[in-house]
Amino acid sequence: MASIKDVAAEAGVSVATVSRVLNSHPSVSPAARARVIAATESLGYRPNAVARSLRTAQTRTLGLVISDVLNPYFTALARSVEEAARELGYSVIIGNADERPELQDHHVRTLLDRRIDGLLVSPTDGGSPLMLDTARSSTPMVFVDRWIPGVDVPVVRADGREAVRDLVAHLHAIGHRRLAIIAGPAATTTGSERVDAFREALGAYGLPLPDEYIGQGDFQADSGRRATERFLALPQPPHAVFAADNLMALGALDAIRAHGLRVPHDIALAAFDDIPWFVHTDPPITAIAQPTGDLGRAAVRALVDRIEGRSPRSVTLPARLVVRRSCGESPNDQRSTT
Repeated sequence: MASIKDVAAEAGVSVATVSRVLNSHPSVSPAARARVIAATESLGYRPNAVARSLRTAQTRTLGLVISDVLNPYFTALARSVEEAARELGYSVIIGNADERPELQDHHVRTLLDRRIDGLLVSPTDGGSPLMLDTARSSTPMVFVDRWIPGVDVPVVRADGREAVRDLVAHLHAIGHRRLAIIAGPAATTTGSERVDAFREALGAYGLPLPDEYIGQGDFQADSGRRATERFLALPQPPHAVFAADNLMALGALDAIRAHGLRVPHDIALAAFDDIPWFVHTDPPITAIAQPTGDLGRAAVRALVDRIEGRSPRSVTLPARLVVRRSCGESPNDQRSTT
């Protein structure tokens, strides 16, 4: 493997000149710069990233801990983070918490040991001691999608309250009155926020949200299935079920079909977190879509700002309702609110 000395000899310059070219230092003549670049290409020279990190105290690496890599929303979020980081010259190491706080802490600890330059986290709970210590440390950190209340860390997220209000207004206009929700974990900000938004939206129409119409889920398909089974066993089953994430919506759909019922003829179904294949289900599922790509890019920009000593603000982007046909809509009523 070629060394920096080999490059210097090939280009006919000093090792210091090669180093300045590799670090984009302006005090190198165009001719010398061209000779160094040509030498690195002909010799196949690659800088030693480990040695460079020891010199600069930077690894050009970001850590991303997501809640569930099998959830299509977080898969898309991770992709947008990786793309945005690459454009800024960073690599990304991803840890999957699988909605388990102890696994989240394992990934955070491992990433810190690898000397990442900054950390993006979608917390699985209200904050373990490790997460709180990391947030208070000198490690640049940004929360994405979820956050830990009371912790002074920038948050990049979508606000779904307006979209939830749009959904409830849509269901009410169709004629649904008994509305139920499959909630995410109360320990997560997204879990509690979506229930609060749903209850508030119902209240605007004088509709109650009784306890039996709140199914406790965990953002996994099985919990959506179990909650829907319980709804369907009630003396007065709900007219419509709102699943607070896409996987729980798929579990709800399985339970409805297992009972020989049809969506939306027997019961309506809507979801938070739109996913590409919702348009391919029968019927296509009405859902609230988050601006996943924009969230990933904004999160990376905020984290790089922190790494480079700037003070980024939190970013909140709007979610939107995408109307399809799973709630009893007419075939022509397929639209998106902004």
